[in-house]
Amino acid sequence: MPNPLYDALFARHADQDTPFLHLPDGSTMTHGQFIDTASRYANALTSKGLAPGDRVAVQVGKSPDALALYAACVQAGLVFLPLNPAYTPAEVEYFVFDASASLLICDPGSIGDLVDVAANNQAELETMDITGRGTLRDLAAEHGHRFATAERTENDLAAILYTSGTTGRSKGAMLSQKNLLSNAEALTKAWQFSKTDVLLHALPIFHTHGLFVATNVMLLSGGAMVFLPKLDADQLIRFMPRATTLMGVPTFYTRLLAHDDFTACLTAHMRLFISGSAPLLADTHTEFEERTGHRILERYGMTETNMNTSNPYDGPRRAGTVGLPLPGIEVKVCDPETGETLPDGDIGVVEVRGPNVFQGYWRMPEKTAAELRADGFFITGDLGVMDDQGYLSIVGRGKDLIISGGYNIYPKEIELLLDDQPGVMESAVIGAPHADLGEAPVGVLVAQPDAALDIEAINTALAGKLARFKCPRALVVIDELPRNAMGKVQKNLLRAQYADVFAL
Repeated sequence: MPNPLYDALFARHADQDTPFLHLPDGSTMTHGQFIDTASRYANALTSKGLAPGDRVAVQVGKSPDALALYAACVQAGLVFLPLNPAYTPAEVEYFVFDASASLLICDPGSIGDLVDVAANNQAELETMDITGRGTLRDLAAEHGHRFATAERTENDLAAILYTSGTTGRSKGAMLSQKNLLSNAEALTKAWQFSKTDVLLHALPIFHTHGLFVATNVMLLSGGAMVFLPKLDADQLIRFMPRATTLMGVPTFYTRLLAHDDFTACLTAHMRLFISGSAPLLADTHTEFEERTGHRILERYGMTETNMNTSNPYDGPRRAGTVGLPLPGIEVKVCDPETGETLPDGDIGVVEVRGPNVFQGYWRMPEKTAAELRADGFFITGDLGVMDDQGYLSIVGRGKDLIISGGYNIYPKEIELLLDDQPGVMESAVIGAPHADLGEAPVGVLVAQPDAALDIEAINTALAGKLARFKCPRALVVIDELPRNAMGKVQKNLLRAQYADVFAL
């Protein structure tokens, strides 16, 4: 039965004994072993009564088994819903409820916090730890490694990825098989990946970068990955001699540059370094090229679209730009009021159209209609400018988005919690430059009359409700928030005022 995404990425590797995952302990998982593992999980999932179209929420650590879960869901026609392991039980409950997930898979250490979440939402609950062990592996072991692949079309949903909402309510971006496959095909060609490539993979796999960019490209090209659990500069340097390529966020490159063992000799055999998910500073570009002779390739994407643009593999890689539209993808810069395309050199809102653009927001038709035009263009909310050579630069972000260590943070979600804290009259959350993370959230608070704010208590309260990466790295108290004539908080003034808050 046809299943476009499974057929292109996974089925072709069945029974192959070529290396797929090189693990830190020295072991290797072949392509065939990976497919067998995935099929056992597909059997396990369907044995629980899950049917094509059902949603599977996965909050587990990075492991080969966790990656095989993604393949299993594609093969069984299930909708994959990856969740950051840092999310709190309250955050997980929202996602499970909103998606009407049929199954929640979590780390065994979290089961005490999540058993009620599953029960309250009529979801099954299984476990998997960072080694892959857990009740789901036990169930999979009872089944064979052959599975009758579910029939799917290119327009069927493959995944839902949640983005933080500017109103505090997270939005589920619906990604179809065509969305994911078309992007993998475009990137594999644009970046010239082949079966001889070995990707140094230290990205998380709950995020589009590590899952749908890095993994899908390597599966489509038939290459291998050095599969590391997380960003660790020592491990990147240790395993770089075995790799040909690296995909990372800017933090990868700043940490490598801070390491004495990161030298031109170490990188001489490398073919390509790619950066995304956050802006790469021009200074980092320059220092990296001076140190290694390699020029980092920057690209631009987002949860709703995967990748949209890329600096060229062959051709000028321009620091400060995110390159040219990928083949088959249209990018334009528009007037935010009229929607008219602006001349080159003018700043406006970036809009994107192509087979990579998502199907809309899960159960949010009004939000979908507001951001997806009838002609297929998606209004990204990012502010950009196009030069006369067709290179796009992102010069600002609508929606006050903060990107910290490659993770998206929307201030409104944090502000709603800050405003609920004892003694807080109002708040504003901004991003401030951070040497390691690129930028980090800062909470600016205004106290109620005669109230004394307990900053430690506020930090503790937020830590119980927000993933750690969302929690403000600093809280400051001021008399009043700056506002314009229309009463809107002028966050640009706050960003300027607290630009040095993390300076050493």
